Amino acid sequence: MLRGFAPPVTVWGAGHRGVDLRAGRGAAVRAVAAGEVAFTGDVAGVPVVVVALPGGLRTTYEPVRGTLPVGARVAAGDRVGVAAPGGLPHCPGSCLHWGLLRGDLYLDPLSLLPASLRRSAPSRLLPLDGPPAGSVGGPVDPGAGAARAGPASGA
Repeated sequence: MLRGFAPPVTVWGAGHRGVDLRAGRGAAVRAVAAGEVAFTGDVAGVPVVVVALPGGLRTTYEPVRGTLPVGARVAAGDRVGVAAPGGLPHCPGSCLHWGLLRGDLYLDPLSLLPASLRRSAPSRLLPLDGPPAGSVGGPVDPGAGAARAGPASGA
């Protein structure tokens, strides 16, 4: 994670309405949860994919070129697009901005993840059989490692 959620004090105030994740251009972007593609296209010149989730939530992914049509059903982990070149004004270079909304209210998208995955330290992908010999770190739960790989590889 490059930058966390920082909601504005007022509706139109300054803030960061999502989280920024490191993502190389052309990287696969995957749905964080099951839902339906609600939008894929450009918004103010930036390619965006929106996935509607149950309960009135929507996840947004930008800059992302969608690979599925509007109305396509997706499961958690399904590819919804690829990270597009160009970056965003607040995040130039290789960055994926991931947002979460209920109506017009922005929420912290990390709230969709299990508590064990919500942390500020950088995620590190490890082999399923544990860290390489000589590396620093505690024991690795193979199931947690596989779960960690999803959001870090393109939420």
